[in-house]
Amino acid sequence: MLYYMLTHSTPQHSPSSQSPTGNAYLRLHLAVLIAGGTGLFGRLITVGELPLVCLRVIMGAAFLAAVMALQDLMSGKNPARGSRLHRLPRRELLMIMGCGVLLSVHWVFYYGSIKAANVSIGAVCFALVGFFTAVIEPLIDRRPPSWREIALGLLTVVGIGLIFGFDARHRLGIGLGIVSSVLYTFFSISSKRVQASTGRSSSTMLLHELIGGAVVLSLAVPLYSAAFPDVAVIPTPRDWVLLVVFATIFTVVPFLLQLQALRHISAFTVNLTYNLEPVYTILAAMLLFDEAAELNFSFYLGISLIVIAVALRGKK
Repeated sequence: MLYYMLTHSTPQHSPSSQSPTGNAYLRLHLAVLIAGGTGLFGRLITVGELPLVCLRVIMGAAFLAAVMALQDLMSGKNPARGSRLHRLPRRELLMIMGCGVLLSVHWVFYYGSIKAANVSIGAVCFALVGFFTAVIEPLIDRRPPSWREIALGLLTVVGIGLIFGFDARHRLGIGLGIVSSVLYTFFSISSKRVQASTGRSSSTMLLHELIGGAVVLSLAVPLYSAAFPDVAVIPTPRDWVLLVVFATIFTVVPFLLQLQALRHISAFTVNLTYNLEPVYTILAAMLLFDEAAELNFSFYLGISLIVIAVALRGKK
């Protein structure tokens, strides 16, 4: 079923299946569920956040390109006649790769937040994306803001405030997490607009986004290593195993599903639904790392408000 969802776009009209919007929501929630496990790798993998993300995007791009090439081979396509691996026009390529740079830098700050604080803090900061989208997307689209979206976003902010209040020791991690959520907001909005203007498939978009991130981060790794000589940049054998899983199942799969969902639902709805990601991440961190011992009533109240905000969202 998962393979079918990844390799088939949401149907435009099908009396025997769900509506395109219904299929988009199914893909979106599956993407969020899988993405809930990504934060754990920031704690499990020992290398610093920038080389971690650099390896993630390089390996993810290689894996996705191999899958696409295999699909094209099985379907009889070739680069000259419809293959998704053919060369893109320069303007389209730069636009898509630019989105990938935003995504990759978001990941650097996200995993920096996790390493500076813990998995729960890094994950819950991501819930601010809904609020930032409600404010930023109308400005970019030059339309009046939706007060419903802002109200739901503010409900999330209140939840974040309660969560932040439980421990002041993690200010650096919180700050990095906030920057991460702003960057992801710009990525989500930009990616939706670029995909709409280019008409490229979700897999083609993601492949060139990963390549764009890989190019920029590869150039940045030597500078990072010089600035932080005590931080590991070479993975251990255990790290390599985790990186393979991380770059395939937990990178390519959720983002393909998300890009497919963005064809039929708004960036605000996608980003607000992604507020459930920290809930899944925190539950997993509690089980694996015993982070429940660090959390109190304010934390759980804040998480409850985030879940309520997601539940009250409306389809657009």
